[in-house]
Amino acid sequence: MAPDAAVLIVGEEELLVERAVSAAISAAGLAPAAQSAPDQAPAAGGVPDLHDVAAAGLGPGELTALTAPSLFGGGCVVLVRSAQDAGKEVTAELVRLAESLPPDVTLIVTHSGGAKNKPLLASLVSAGARRVDCPVIKRFSDRMDFLRGEFGRAGRRADDGGLRALLDAVGTDLRDLAAACSQLAADTTGVIGQQTVARYYRGRAEATGFSVADRACEGSLTAALEQLRWALATGTSPVLISSALAAGLRTLGLVGSAGRGLSSNALAADLGMPPWKIDKARQQLRGWNAAGLAAAHAAVAEADAQVKGEAASAGYALERAITTIVACRAQA
Repeated sequence: MAPDAAVLIVGEEELLVERAVSAAISAAGLAPAAQSAPDQAPAAGGVPDLHDVAAAGLGPGELTALTAPSLFGGGCVVLVRSAQDAGKEVTAELVRLAESLPPDVTLIVTHSGGAKNKPLLASLVSAGARRVDCPVIKRFSDRMDFLRGEFGRAGRRADDGGLRALLDAVGTDLRDLAAACSQLAADTTGVIGQQTVARYYRGRAEATGFSVADRACEGSLTAALEQLRWALATGTSPVLISSALAAGLRTLGLVGSAGRGLSSNALAADLGMPPWKIDKARQQLRGWNAAGLAAAHAAVAEADAQVKGEAASAGYALERAITTIVACRAQA
């Protein structure tokens, strides 16, 4: 079997799976334009034919028909998606095909990686398939690494502050993050930092509920109120802002009650938050004491009830809560 004549792509992170599929198809000799037109006859000159099929829709013997020699020559690429859904006969046929692929056939198989039809994975690897893992990215550090890789692919660099700001602005969906990296790389210059992201995503990165909470917990009354007004003006829900205020104070309480002699990395697993968030909370804790935090929590609880219907003006309720939070810190 030729190198990478069979490729097994395992995982549920759709963007990474699509990229791995595209890379495997390109390696087999198909240009990106041809990848969007499966099951069409190849152009003259020996370009491989692409068969893009779902495993659940395959019947016994159909793989053999797909890999039959073409009148046009040039071989073929067979992409079998969601192999976990393949029936017993098709599963066995996939393994046999991987074990004895014709020289002009490339087999690409995707599998979710779950327990369903899991033995197929080991069988395909044993048959010589190259495995590419595309697990769902859940950890904060892995998302940061993904962003670094995206900027690196574009020949750009972002510092940690810029990466964190981008996550705050865009969220955790990899497609959205990849698109944001592409836009920032094309539209900005120099090292991409927090200020660059804030300018580019003004109204998202600069005025989220968490940004309001950060300024309030730091004791910056003017900045917190400015962020609040901008957030409300750009459509951020008052409920989300009160929730962010509560979360910010809760983080201060958790970090403040933890052992001061422990590093942020040591505390990360116990507290269920990334080390950078612990470091930020420790900086914000300067000037706070237990009584001040308790009073601030009570103010936010009152504001939360008001923004959910008890007050005529949610904005005014939040302004009062922020003023009280800053006052509680100042009195500590």
